[in-house]
Amino acid sequence: MARLTVLAGLSLLMCLQMASSYKLVCYFTNWSQYRPSIGRFLLNNIDANLCTHLVYAYSKISKTNELAKYEWNDYELYRTFNNLKFRNPHLKTLLAVGGSTFGTEQFTIMSASAANRQTFIQSAIRILRQYDFDGLSLDWAFPGTQGSPPEDKQRYTVLCKEVRAAFEQEAAQTQKSRLLLISAVGARKDIIDKAYEIGELSRVLDFINVMTYDFHGLWEPVTGHNSPLYRSNIDQANSTDLNVDFAMKYWRDNGAPAGKLIVGFATYGRPFRLASAANELGSPAQGLPSLGIYTGNRGYWSYYEICTFLQGAGIHWIEEQKVPYATKGNEWVGFDNKQSFSAKVKYLKENGFGGALVWSLDLDDFYGQLCGQGSYPLIRHVRSLLDPGFPTPPPGVNFCSGKPDGLYVNPNDAHTFYQCSNGYTYIQRCPADLVYNDRCKCCVYKSLPEMPS
Repeated sequence: MARLTVLAGLSLLMCLQMASSYKLVCYFTNWSQYRPSIGRFLLNNIDANLCTHLVYAYSKISKTNELAKYEWNDYELYRTFNNLKFRNPHLKTLLAVGGSTFGTEQFTIMSASAANRQTFIQSAIRILRQYDFDGLSLDWAFPGTQGSPPEDKQRYTVLCKEVRAAFEQEAAQTQKSRLLLISAVGARKDIIDKAYEIGELSRVLDFINVMTYDFHGLWEPVTGHNSPLYRSNIDQANSTDLNVDFAMKYWRDNGAPAGKLIVGFATYGRPFRLASAANELGSPAQGLPSLGIYTGNRGYWSYYEICTFLQGAGIHWIEEQKVPYATKGNEWVGFDNKQSFSAKVKYLKENGFGGALVWSLDLDDFYGQLCGQGSYPLIRHVRSLLDPGFPTPPPGVNFCSGKPDGLYVNPNDAHTFYQCSNGYTYIQRCPADLVYNDRCKCCVYKSLPEMPS
């Protein structure tokens, strides 16, 4: 009985990082494999223990209305992606279909008839099961907008209902866990009103990822922050809704349970080129900012590209919006850092929202080489705030460098042990009165006899 108690305690200990009820949903993008040098992001760069849910972006809808791969090597990547669950059995993986560059046309065609919808749904179930995904994210950007007919708003609801019903039926027939159904949805009021029947969707979606970013960008004539938590005093008329607070409460107050709503966190910023000497929030902007060295984009910069920009830049804090911006020469960038992410995590907890959505893994400083804050500094910070039990590497500890993943003795303290993951070192602590035993890779009472070899 003592042995069972100890092992039960160990299970609790080793799952501390999963004890939080908050979700941390992180997107992997299948085009980040093409970036140059240290910007290239591959599946072996993913820390399987960092996020609670990983979403693979993107798959597409074929001309025959079936779920289909987007990149040439997607099927191979699907297998490797889902093999991450061998390193973290608590991890949930989902396949996203759509995205902003895919457009609306094929969604419109597929959702327009019951036969087309069933073709799509059955193909989705086949692929999800074949490659061991735990669910599907329907990322239609955005039904009833951008040239798609207004009736797509209702068709999207019907599609979600039919997908959920098919997932439930398949689970009952196979005795497998039901596939999850989620969606990434817009955060601007004009899009929300045109695209979503919030109450109906909330009944069938397991949770809803609200993309609370891209509120401002180089398409506008003045500087504005990509993802402000609150409105600013310069916001007027329709711009008063362009912030995290408005978007999340609008979804909640129109029928979505707060616990199903996931707040969007951006690991990138949006730059502007200033048109005058003024460099405050709302300053005139004109022209294109510099090209991101690794992302190859002028419209957004990854966090690790921003870290390079910050060297020699003036860094400012917008107190009313709880976000920073930086200026250097004639360039301006609004971005997020640990301070702004702390404010957003506090906000989501105070309002009872279900967790954080991160776009995306590959835009954080995943190598830890350019920001001087370790690997995944922003995402790791969010995880530690959502789940205080999540292990964080202490400064200066490099015990795991070059070692395989696993558990190791800490020779300096029998009550703790090292956990190695992807070459990074985490110190875990045994429950009170227990010490680490390397033979069983578990925490035991001091007086418990050694386990046989």
